[in-house]
Amino acid sequence: MNARVLPLRRPNGLRVLDVCCGAGGLSMGYYLAGFDVVGVDIAPQPNYPFPFVQADGLDYTAAHGHTFDLVHGSWPCERYATVTRSRANPYDYPDLIGPGREVMQATRRPWVIENVPEAPLRPDYLLCGTQFGLKVRRHRAFETSWGGGGELVAPCWHRKDLLAFVHRGERAYADAMGCTWMTNLEARKAVPPAYSQWIATQFLALEGRTAA
Repeated sequence: MNARVLPLRRPNGLRVLDVCCGAGGLSMGYYLAGFDVVGVDIAPQPNYPFPFVQADGLDYTAAHGHTFDLVHGSWPCERYATVTRSRANPYDYPDLIGPGREVMQATRRPWVIENVPEAPLRPDYLLCGTQFGLKVRRHRAFETSWGGGGELVAPCWHRKDLLAFVHRGERAYADAMGCTWMTNLEARKAVPPAYSQWIATQFLALEGRTAA
């Protein structure tokens, strides 16, 4: 996929704010579900394929989140991720899930938080690449303002031919996630678009809307 030439989709007329968007893995999923997407990140994101604002995510959400139909937050995961403990002190990284949840709730708009399964959030949805036919094992938890529910997905299937997340093979891993427009480094923190496309479909169904 060349994210500069976006795939065709059916717009649904709704807008989503993707906070801490990175290079746009989850943004792409919302786009494919029909949303118009605006991404916010504190760091520059030269390969982000949608309208982008470089800003502090908490501040931007507080000021503008209420103008969107859905607010998504992928607050930094390093403080909670198991891999951090083997490489650094987790307490050197910010703890933003609590403040992020509060600022998203204050918008009075529907919201989604995504993070690693070890993070302190309610796993309304726990997703893995194998549930969507991807050749990657990549678990992510999603807490939502609507508390979950909706269509079920198949259990994980951690078969032997899955790609391992190792630096020498990270290009293949990124492509297998569906994040083909990103650099290898950007894809290390990315989440497959299939996850947010599915989450968006649940939101639309529970809102009584038709998915794209």
